[in-house]
Amino acid sequence: MRILIAPDKFKGTLTAQEAAEAIARGWQKFRPSDTLTLLPISDGGDGFGSVLSDALGAKPERISTLDASHRTCVSTWWWQPKTRTAIIESANVIGLAMLPTGKFHPFQLDTFGVEKVLRAAAKKGAKTIILGIGGSATNDGGFGLARALGWEFLDALGERIGQWTQLHTLAEIRQPKSLKLPKIIVAVDVENPLLGRRGATRVYGPQKGLRADDFASAEKNLRRLALIAKQQLGFDFTHAHGAGAAGGLGYGLATFTGGELRPGFELLAKTTRLASYLNDCDLVITGEGSLDASTLMGKGAGSLAMLCRTRKIPVIGLAGIIHESPKLRKMFIHACSLTQITTTAQARERAAHWLGIVAEQTARSVAMGILASR
Repeated sequence: MRILIAPDKFKGTLTAQEAAEAIARGWQKFRPSDTLTLLPISDGGDGFGSVLSDALGAKPERISTLDASHRTCVSTWWWQPKTRTAIIESANVIGLAMLPTGKFHPFQLDTFGVEKVLRAAAKKGAKTIILGIGGSATNDGGFGLARALGWEFLDALGERIGQWTQLHTLAEIRQPKSLKLPKIIVAVDVENPLLGRRGATRVYGPQKGLRADDFASAEKNLRRLALIAKQQLGFDFTHAHGAGAAGGLGYGLATFTGGELRPGFELLAKTTRLASYLNDCDLVITGEGSLDASTLMGKGAGSLAMLCRTRKIPVIGLAGIIHESPKLRKMFIHACSLTQITTTAQARERAAHWLGIVAEQTARSVAMGILASR
């Protein structure tokens, strides 16, 4: 069989490339004659920069900036001089994986540090910035970034607001006197709106440390930001697909930089000519750290599975953990997680090893059935 192995990252354990290699090693142990093509994917979250830069031939650049908690950090971004394209991954600046587990609450974090990387790309002479924004630790609606770019947020007394948790007092937004940035294409990893039941706070906030009793306060601040922006700037991107990505950073980039929100998976699929690979395969193996309800909200593995379904290409889903969902199960002819054969601790400690074993077991149990049905 001709098999396309196209996983996303296994967050916190394996890059997309490492996951693809582990799956290939395991599969070949049982089916060494199959033709395997490795094509790591991303949806705009962790690993987006390296995957896209490989596809475009961009080279890494490094810059000192601030992480989500305003600690100094060194961030990598990528530069393609021929097309004057800069590739930035916000997870390299404000990513959840960059922070000590449980040390910071999202109310203490913001997107301020992303500004310095945008400025560096502009100074380099970028014509276009492609900015992947998934994997953030933040839930500030892009407030920190906007403030760093020179936007002023004032309360009813004319006092500047310095924390996004004070946005419920927002009365006025003042634009910067001069803001010159290249065209920004925002690669969003999810399609959620900014607010509400499917918004940034309620769907992704808990992953970052927000508790149920924090939701009302967080929503109140973001809702006020959106209201005043609509009234005074004339923009309303609260319902745009991807506005809720990265804790509302998608909304903030659309509102305060004119960024164009695009599905990260679609952008990468076009760049890597994914369609040509799909035309030449019998089976696709994808996966990510967690297959769950959010997988079908714009995530890479889910988007690939849905695309394959339209082409009637069978898809296998492998993951660190699987949260059962009828809709999710319909996307895959077979799905298996590392935690089905080992403990969560072991899966994290030796992710490549266990992913290889899962791939080998999958080859044994699934491949013969696929061949028989052809």
